[in-house]
Amino acid sequence: MTSRWVFGLIFLVCAALLGVAFYMEHVMGLEPCPLCWLQRFGFMGAGLVSFLAFLHGPAGFGVRIYGFLLVLTAGAGLGVAGRQLWLQSLPADQVPACGPSVDYMLDVLPWFEVLSTALKGTGDCAEVVWRFLGLSIPGWTAVFFSLLVITGLVLMFRRQKPREWIRG
Repeated sequence: MTSRWVFGLIFLVCAALLGVAFYMEHVMGLEPCPLCWLQRFGFMGAGLVSFLAFLHGPAGFGVRIYGFLLVLTAGAGLGVAGRQLWLQSLPADQVPACGPSVDYMLDVLPWFEVLSTALKGTGDCAEVVWRFLGLSIPGWTAVFFSLLVITGLVLMFRRQKPREWIRG
């Protein structure tokens, strides 16, 4: 399997995960919190990097660059998922107060303040509204972000045979 097809598969996984997120929001009625939005952006970033790599079909050093960008985007998403998991583990008396919705913040606040507020998380982010096999939504996103980071690291550091540098 060439790196081009690995990146194509990653793109499809990210698109599927975003599809699940939109299904949960629009069909199941689960309102995403600010940290959930940031995790979506992490999957969008990883998917975009992977889609560009699939189109480009890099070889050699190019695979390492795209692998590095995948590690960056997925690593950022993993950090956000970790933050939300930490908020969900807090005792009820230590959970931050609930804040306004993301839509409202985008309407009235500057981008920097929306991002700052979203990264801190709110009481909404600490609420567990869905579980599957014992993991909450940020637990599952952390699993997938971890797999993406590992895949990116493998792409960055794998040894390639000389002819693979030509084929990609």
